[in-house]
Amino acid sequence: MKRSSPLRSLALATFGGAALVTPLLAAPAHAAAPPGPSVRTQATAAADQQRVLRFWTSQRMRSATPMEKLFKPKRTTREEVRRGLAKVLPPVSVQSIPNGGSPWTGGGAVTRTGGRVFFTYQGRTASCSGDAVTSANKSTVITAGHCVRLGGAWHTNWVFVPGYNNGNTPHGTWSAARTLATPQWTASEDLNYDVGAAVVNQLNGQRLTDVVGGQGIAFNQARGQAMYSFGYPAAAPYDGSRLIYCSGTTINDFLGQSTIGLRCNMTGGSSGGPWFQNFNESTGAGIQNSVNSYKYNLPFLNAYMFGPYFGADAQNLYNTAQGS
Repeated sequence: MKRSSPLRSLALATFGGAALVTPLLAAPAHAAAPPGPSVRTQATAAADQQRVLRFWTSQRMRSATPMEKLFKPKRTTREEVRRGLAKVLPPVSVQSIPNGGSPWTGGGAVTRTGGRVFFTYQGRTASCSGDAVTSANKSTVITAGHCVRLGGAWHTNWVFVPGYNNGNTPHGTWSAARTLATPQWTASEDLNYDVGAAVVNQLNGQRLTDVVGGQGIAFNQARGQAMYSFGYPAAAPYDGSRLIYCSGTTINDFLGQSTIGLRCNMTGGSSGGPWFQNFNESTGAGIQNSVNSYKYNLPFLNAYMFGPYFGADAQNLYNTAQGS
């Protein structure tokens, strides 16, 4: 296996500790994707849930630091990604744009449904971002694929902290019972399908969206829409303590990927944070339609962040998660 190209960077996850992480290697070209989403059992027994919750102290949450990972994804055509019927649950109205990466001060639903994701990766504490969405089990979190699985291994000690604010966990810390990834991400870590999910355990006898609410979610939508992106970037000039947002009109990745891009300055730690269409600034509610995934190490594109197009495989992942 050859070392991956430095042109794309999974710079949006954050990793704790000073040890360097070996750049990712491209998966073998012949790797075959399984027919459906992959599922990994996490903490289901009560004792395991308590162990995970005890592990994530405020200090451990604060200590996650950004670490770039170089990655060369498998190329996939836009037609392969965009298949299936459109689905939206439910629409709201859009407000003013653009914004390149400022703290979110508007309040509303996103300050409860959006949150930080924490996990252990190769023995290191790490973090991403995520979002609670409306679901049949009222326990589904959508994030990036590399925030649940990377380098051929599933992350452990996985938790979601909705409304995280400078070390505070106002709505609790929710341990994952299961984490999921698209089959393409599992097989070859293809950035076109960099979508992950988690089904979290009940906390104090309550389900996640009964406590924080859930954002809508959409699949197979038109490209080139006005969208808002949220996350918890931790690399300079950010420190992971606050919810940050970007907004603007999306573009297509014209360098061979099927992903969509948004002008955004967010940095490491924002991976997995939600992209919303039809976002309402007054209510903080919208329709999730992608996640923060990667940036290019190219001068003319490094101001843009890219996320996977939510097509049929993202929809299958969501359906599997909400039905489990």
